[in-house]
Order: sequence, then structure tokens, then C-alpha cells
Amino acid sequence: MTPLDPTGRPNRSVPATFLAGPQPSGPDPSGPEASAPEVSLPEASAPEVSLPDVPAPEAPAPAPAEEPRGAEHPATPLGALRLPEAPLPPAEVDRLVSGQHHDPHALLGAHPVHGGTAIRVLRPFAERVVVETAQGPAELTHQQGGLFTGLVAGRELPDYTLLVTYPDGEPLRQHDGYRTAPTLGELDLHLISEGRHEQLWRALGSHVRTVDGVAGTAFAVWAPNAAGVRLIGDFNHWNGTGHPMRSLGSSGIWELFVPGLAEGTTYKYEVHTRQGWVLDKADPLARAAQCPPGTASVVTSSDYRWQDDEWMARRARASHHRAPMSVYELHLPSWRPDLTTYRAIAEELPRYLKELNFTHVEFMPVMEHPFGGSWGYQVSGYYAPTARLGGPDDFRHLVDTLHRHGIGVIVDWVPAHFPKDDFALARFDGEPLYEPADPLRAEHPDWGTLEFDYGRKEVRNFLVANAVYWCEEFHIDGLRVDAVASMLYLDYSREGGAWTPNRYGGRENLDAASFLQEMNATVYRRCPGVVTIAEESTAWDGVTRPTDAGGLGFGLKWNMGWMHDSLVYMSKEPVHRKYHHNEITFSMVYAYSENYVLPISHDEVVHGKQSLVSKMPGDWWQQRANHRAYLGFMWSHPGKQLLYMGQEFAQGAEWDHEQGPQWWVLDEQWPAHQDHLGVRRLVRDLNRHYLDTPALWELDTTPDGFRWLDGGAADDNLLSYVRYAADGSPLVAVCNFSPVVRHGRRVGLPRLAGRDQLWEEVLNTDAEEYGGGGIGNSHPVKADPVEWDGQPRSAELVLPPLATLWLRPAR
Repeated sequence: MTPLDPTGRPNRSVPATFLAGPQPSGPDPSGPEASAPEVSLPEASAPEVSLPDVPAPEAPAPAPAEEPRGAEHPATPLGALRLPEAPLPPAEVDRLVSGQHHDPHALLGAHPVHGGTAIRVLRPFAERVVVETAQGPAELTHQQGGLFTGLVAGRELPDYTLLVTYPDGEPLRQHDGYRTAPTLGELDLHLISEGRHEQLWRALGSHVRTVDGVAGTAFAVWAPNAAGVRLIGDFNHWNGTGHPMRSLGSSGIWELFVPGLAEGTTYKYEVHTRQGWVLDKADPLARAAQCPPGTASVVTSSDYRWQDDEWMARRARASHHRAPMSVYELHLPSWRPDLTTYRAIAEELPRYLKELNFTHVEFMPVMEHPFGGSWGYQVSGYYAPTARLGGPDDFRHLVDTLHRHGIGVIVDWVPAHFPKDDFALARFDGEPLYEPADPLRAEHPDWGTLEFDYGRKEVRNFLVANAVYWCEEFHIDGLRVDAVASMLYLDYSREGGAWTPNRYGGRENLDAASFLQEMNATVYRRCPGVVTIAEESTAWDGVTRPTDAGGLGFGLKWNMGWMHDSLVYMSKEPVHRKYHHNEITFSMVYAYSENYVLPISHDEVVHGKQSLVSKMPGDWWQQRANHRAYLGFMWSHPGKQLLYMGQEFAQGAEWDHEQGPQWWVLDEQWPAHQDHLGVRRLVRDLNRHYLDTPALWELDTTPDGFRWLDGGAADDNLLSYVRYAADGSPLVAVCNFSPVVRHGRRVGLPRLAGRDQLWEEVLNTDAEEYGGGGIGNSHPVKADPVEWDGQPRSAELVLPPLATLWLRPAR
């Protein structure tokens, strides 16, 4: 009976020994990459070599035509290789060839022994292995299971190469990777053991490098509970018998240097568990991966030359709290389905964002994920940009191009949970490793995924270093952290009895809070100018408070309350809005409790929630008018702005990750294309005036930047308020959420010192160019010395229906 691994997948049982025989050509048993064509073992490409006959001490004798495996060679001359006087114990060989030896380097390679130096090589399926030293070539003897051994005179370790012959093949010249010292230094191991290696990706994973003058690739993986780990890949036909890795003691790290392997090699780790299972796992620290449905990791190296020095220097000096931030959120694979690579997107996206005057773009997760329908939120490769659109350097090019166009880049980051796919992190070494051992804490009930064990220092290190990785290696300007609320509460989406309280008996996940503090503190220390943003939907205190003051340390937080309440208000028919007036005003009660982003994100336009314009009541004209008025309110409300793709031109349908936005509604062949173009012109101008008006962003995080004029006109569906810049410059916003034109509506206005008290419309969402009726105040309005709304002056305005006006002192 074939045993099952903990995820339910049938596994190959671990053989006691591996008998040499014909090379199998079957697929990788754990992933679609097995369809790769067979390649000849192993990686080197040496010229044809004619091996000289090794003379016997006396009269020469011909070698047998078919020498059986394990047969003894005739005696060899002094200095040539011969059988070891003390061959390895059979039990050691069994452990070695079965993949259960913790230190194969202690057996393989060159080692001083009694009578000389033993050279041992593990080459399953090889017919002949010859070692070349300064004394010339000589053949090793097959002992058992693909293990070839021989003894060279002298105890000084020789410099040698191997000539390996496989059935029906020519000799291949190879270097012996088991001669090398560990590629991880003592400092790396110390930092990993402490959970403080802030550049963990430089130590673990796969790295093309030269060791002792030999080019190859170094591999290292954390699997502390494994009985053994072997390397498998396209270079050994996904059979790891010849590539066992060594354990580096209590660190839990397994390591191996393989000469000749280069960029583009696909690989996995064959993890032998203490229970006897064999798990084929992708590299958690892989910096590139196969394009799904492939699941293998890919060796990669980067020679990308960044051209964004000016941007990075400017970013380091900036303060995101006192700077404009208008974010366009998108899903890279579906933004323009006709653009199928990062480089193709780089040709179009910066121009589009500049045309609409957005300051930042936010990508839904770009990390590798097996299921496209998860939109990237179930990550299997935390250190690898998804190969669906190209390689890591192609993604670097996209970020670089955006920076050179003055666009900041934010990526969604998902440390809250990970999928159960058997090739990824789940039960990585046969036991809970990245997830908690307590099943009540491990299972995420909403998504059928696993949560991270935030209390384990190595797991925290994996995640903290990952946050740093994206900022340092890809010049990312911001990390929007997904599902923070699900991390912070032990009872999140769990019924009573389905969760375990913390050590104080409470529901707070203290380990998760501590992890988030560590992540934020580390990112802000290492990456000047980067901002972290929390998607957090509860009233957890201090999400954006600095860590040294006891907060979680995020720079910004999505204002989910504003989003929910304001959309509830806007979804009502205007005649009913007076009963929901508090929904549109309540956000100002807590507006300065945190540093907020106002999000109209992907979550609000999927799963039956409708697109933004379709949420609005009324006919098509009224829906668009409500949509425009709402955007005018949003852009003038304290906080940064985020708008999901497709909502900038009021597409009518929900977002579909397979089809993307409905770009065709902008085509002149579409009957209502001018309606959609009008909304897009509004978004362009909202952003333009926003950038030009410090009152809308300079004091976003302090009450000094806002004052109500009239927040209580519920019966009339009216709001009016003032935004202030640091120098006191005002902007007045008036929102009329009723379908009635208000003629001669008096609105209070601040006193303008030393001016003629003239105000002008800077933006009117009812303008004809936006698809509105063109009602408004076309000429500057003089403020009368009539006290109103708590202001020393006021003016009578024409308020268009379902519209927002912005007024500023006339220039």
C-alpha cells in the first residue's frame, strides 16, 4: 500500500537501496514540469576523451569486455587509484543512496584515510567513473547503489576532475561538488538561527556562483524536521539519488553546491520525512518559478541595470503623509489582456497613468501563485514574480519604467495565509513548519488556506525578509498588506470553541501583532521613503501609530468604514438619503484616529457587488451623475485616494479577472462612449487639481486641514466643508447629492486676507465635458460680509444636481 502524505497525495516510498540500472525517463512525479524533454545526464559538456589503458604491474592484460558491477580491478601501479582498504559500511551506503543521510559530504568527495586519500563519487546509472589527477586518469570501482570509490596515494587532498560515462554515451567531464565547503558562512547561520537575517534571500534559495574556481549553483533550504533532502531537477531527470544535500546542524539548513548548473535550471527539493514519506517541494526562497501550471523553481540571476536613481533619491526625502497620493489599483494579467508580458505593459501603463495624472499604481499580488482565480492572493512563491508575464528582470523593467515616468509602485503583499498545495509551503518537511502545529490556529476558515506561525522566529524571518526583498530588489515604493484583521484576531471568522485564546485569555494574536511591528520597523529602517499600508477593517488601536509608541507601525490604513458607509449612502435613492445622512458624515468622527487611504478597490466591484456606477440609483444619466459626484467627494475628503481599474471610466459590469476592464465602451463605435469618456476626463482633472492643491493632501493626517461648513443639511442631501493647506490656503467643497438644482444656496466661506474676496469654481462634476448638464457658476463669485456656517463671509451659489463643486480663491 502506498502511503499518503499529510495533504492526501500518494507518495513514493523511500527505498532501502537504489540499484543502478537504465535511466528512467518519466515525468517529475510532483508537477507538470515533467513534460520537459529528456536531457542527458549530467550538466557538463566535455569533449570526447580517449581513456588510456592502465598497465598492470607486470605483463599487460586486456580488460574484460563486460565487467560486472562491483568486480575487483586488477592491481594498479603505485600512485594510481585502487579499491579502498576499508570500504564504507553497507549501512552508511544504504542511508546515502536512499536519501536519508544527514552529511553526505562526510562520505563523498576526497577524504584522508589510512593508506592514502579516498575519493568517493555517487553517480547512479553510470557505467564508468574515471578520476583525473595530476598523476593521470584512473578508474574508480563501483561499490554499491551507484557509489564509486578509489584510493589515491598520499594524504594531501588532490585536485581532480571526473570523467563519467553513461550507457551509450561519451565520457562527460565533471567537477565534484562534494569537495566544497558549505556555501553559507557562520554569520549567515547565526543570523538565520536568531531569526534576524534581513537579506535571507542572499543565503537561502539557489544562487549561481563560482566556488574554488568552479562555476555552478549553490542551493540551501530550511527543513529542520527532514530525515534527508535531495535535489531534483531537469539536470538529473528528477531523480535525486546522486544529489543528496548536507545538513548544517541545528540551523535546520540543508545545502549543496552543484558544479555546472546555470541560470534556467528547473529544480525542487526531494524531502524525506521522518515518517517515511517523500515530498517534492518547490523552493520557498526561489526567486523565479515555472509558469503555472508548472510548479518547479527556476535558478535565476540578475544583471539588471536600474535607471531610476533620481526617483529613489527623491523618494528617500519625501514624507508620504504630507504628499499627494492618488492610486490606480490594477490586476496585471487582466488590465490589458492583449499585453501579455511585463515589458509590453511597460510600453502602455506609464503613459495611461500620466494621462490620468495618478501618482501611484498598486498591483494586486505579483508573487507566484498556482491558481489564477485567486488573483494572486494565494501565494506559493513569495520571492518570485509570477512567470505568467515574464522573468524577474522583466518585472524590474516595468517598475523602472514607471519610476522614470514619475509613478510610484505599490504591491499587495499577503503574509496572512498560504495555500495547501502539496508542492509549496504546507507541511514542508512532513510536519507543520510554516504553519502552527495547533490545527485550530493553522486553518484559515474563510479561504481554505493555512496561516503562518508568527511565533516561530524562522517563519517571521522568512516574511520580514520577504517584505525587505521586494523593496530592495525590485525598488517597490509601498507594500499594501492584505487581510491584516484576520492576522490580528485569533477568533477571526471562528465560532466559539474553534479557537484558542492567547496566554492572557484574550482574542488578540499577540505573535501576529509583534510580527507586524517587526516587519514595519525593519522596512522603514532599511528602505527610506517606502510606505506600508494595512488593509485592516476593525478598530484595532494604533495601526498607523509608530512602533516605538506601541503601535503596529504602518504608514497608512485603508479606511474600510468610510468605504462601506459612503457606498451605503450613495446606493440609496436621493429621497431616502436624508435618513442615512450619518453614513456620509460619520467618517469625520474618526478621520484622524489613523492615517487613512480611501479605497474603492477590487473587493468592491466583484462577487455580486456591482461596479461603482452600477451601485448608483436612477437611470443611466443619474447613475453617472452620482458616480461623478461621489468621486468629487472622495477626492476632497481627508485621506489618500485609491480607485480600481475600470471605475475611472464607469464601466457597467463587475470586474472579471479573465476578461479585464470593458475597454470597448470607450470606442467610438459604442453608442455611449462619450458618457464613459466624460467620466474618465473627470478623473483626469480630479487628479490634476488634486496635485495642484496642497489643501487636499498636505494636512491629511491632522484636524487642522479640515473644517465643516455644513455637515447637517440632511433634508437637502447637502455637504459643505473646507480643506486647508499648511499655509492656510483653502479649498471649499460643496456636495449636492439630491437631483434638484439649488439656486441661490448660501454657503459660508473663509475670509481671504488682503484679497477681493472672489471665489471661482476649480471643478464642477456636472460640467458638460464630463457628461453633465453644464449647470454651475461660470464666473467668479464674490463673498458677501454675511456670516454663515460659522464663517465671516458667504456667497449665494448655484448647485447643480447630483454634483460636487470645488471652489478656491480666484487667481
